[in-house]
Amino acid sequence: MLETVARKSIASQSAAALISAGEAAARDLGVPMVIAIVDESGVLKAMSRMDGAALLSVGLAQDKAYTAVSFGIATHEWFEFVKNDPPLLHGIIKTPRLVVFGGGYPIKIDGQVVGGIGVSGGHYEQDMKVASVALAALGLS
Repeated sequence: MLETVARKSIASQSAAALISAGEAAARDLGVPMVIAIVDESGVLKAMSRMDGAALLSVGLAQDKAYTAVSFGIATHEWFEFVKNDPPLLHGIIKTPRLVVFGGGYPIKIDGQVVGGIGVSGGHYEQDMKVASVALAALGLS
């Protein structure tokens, strides 16, 4: 018998709300940013490139969201995980789409990853702030 697994995924309406909240936070900082939302499989669900946001930030935002979904941890937590393990540190950085600095967070509901948010455009601390504000606006952390 073939068994299946049911997975929850972020809805388009919630992805749009995260984008809107993130854009407001980026405007408050005065930094144009790219905000990307992916579903539970890391596939792009919604994205916004604010006027003036750097072109390189488009790929970085998507990769931050993808990284966060891939293991269910925030991108800044990756560096802590690998920094004292030279073979892992020098090997893992060659993994396509892996980002090991701040700005990407998994989106979880009841402990289950339903999507990810990635923000790029400022210093990674600014990216983290915008992502955190967007998640908080929807009652997520």
